[in-house]
Amino acid sequence: MKVAVIGGGPAGIMAAIRAAENGANVTIYEKNSAIGRKLKITGKGRCNLTNLADTNEIIKNMPGNGKFLYSALEKFSAVDTINFFNSLGLKTKVERGNRVFPESDNAADVIDVLNKRLAILNVEVKINSRVDEIFTNGGKIFGIEVRKKFINVDAVILATGGKSYPATGSTGDGLKFAKNLGHTVTKILPSLVPLEVEEDFVKELQGLSLKNVRAVLKADGKIISEEFGEMLFTHFGVSGPIILTMSRAVAKFLSEKSFVEILINLKPALTPEQLDARILRDFEKFKHKSIKNALIELLPTKIILPILDLSYIEEDKKIDAITKEERRRILENIRGFTLTITKTRPIEEAIVTSGGVDVKEINPKTMESKIIKNLFIVGEVLDIDGYTGGFNLQAAWATGNAAGINLKLER
Repeated sequence: MKVAVIGGGPAGIMAAIRAAENGANVTIYEKNSAIGRKLKITGKGRCNLTNLADTNEIIKNMPGNGKFLYSALEKFSAVDTINFFNSLGLKTKVERGNRVFPESDNAADVIDVLNKRLAILNVEVKINSRVDEIFTNGGKIFGIEVRKKFINVDAVILATGGKSYPATGSTGDGLKFAKNLGHTVTKILPSLVPLEVEEDFVKELQGLSLKNVRAVLKADGKIISEEFGEMLFTHFGVSGPIILTMSRAVAKFLSEKSFVEILINLKPALTPEQLDARILRDFEKFKHKSIKNALIELLPTKIILPILDLSYIEEDKKIDAITKEERRRILENIRGFTLTITKTRPIEEAIVTSGGVDVKEINPKTMESKIIKNLFIVGEVLDIDGYTGGFNLQAAWATGNAAGINLKLER
């Protein structure tokens, strides 16, 4: 059986390995000059291989159709991913949040062991080879076109990725293929992406990292979600772990023209009463100073002036002139530092794509299309996406595995 894997990312590589182990004659067609381009940049170049969570926990962390992955994850869990890489000679380690990395902290080592496995299995890897068309006859795959040349194949595994990080080759080709073959493609939005804000003062906050803060996402005044952890101010807005986690919902509500805000509680460990008592203590300690200098032990220096601005207080106003009402406004802005979200950064800057081939049209056990026989669709080209922490890569390994092991050699 001749199998064409279109796309040499994690899902495509895993599918190729499993299909070849299954006895298929496999060729990977990769339009870049090397396979694994996106793998190389995951986990800031360290490659967050997976997350050592059980299937239910992984599904919880996949807000984009996580339940569709149930069968695939049962067949190829996070433990299976670790064992697979260990069997290829790659040592792994588990870090905070159950994130799994190669012991070497080098993504290149991951690509190296995968390349070796492909070579052992005689999988042909054709780089700089863009597939231009997929041919079907009677609702069944029978060939592809590469550089104006027709190639007869028995099955196609579509693993082209979404539309995020186009420099790695994810430019939406697979979505076009799927659509042309009769599949439904759901709305494409960025996920795990930084956010732009309306407020000008963020430019002054650029580079400020906040830890142990609570962020509340609101759309049209209604609370959508809350996250606790770290965030970062940029020249255009906000980024960092809790912001990226919220960004999927933000993109959705912005696309629906909702008014979106994020309220940041800078001191979530303190009740309003405790925070007020703390402010009063600092006022007493710095009673001869101006208000901007009285908050230096409570807040990062960069954020003091925006807080005072939002509280309508002059920065040079003396402590003994601050009214109870002004102190209340300071407290409210510390507990609800509000940012108006105008848009996400472009999808090209997103870590993953939200949206893709409608999973209702895919067999969840095999990843085979319900519309075209011998067409398998895996990885991010599907309408599946998750949070940071290795969940998206686990989905890629699991869907690739499902397709590869379920190819029937005689069809």
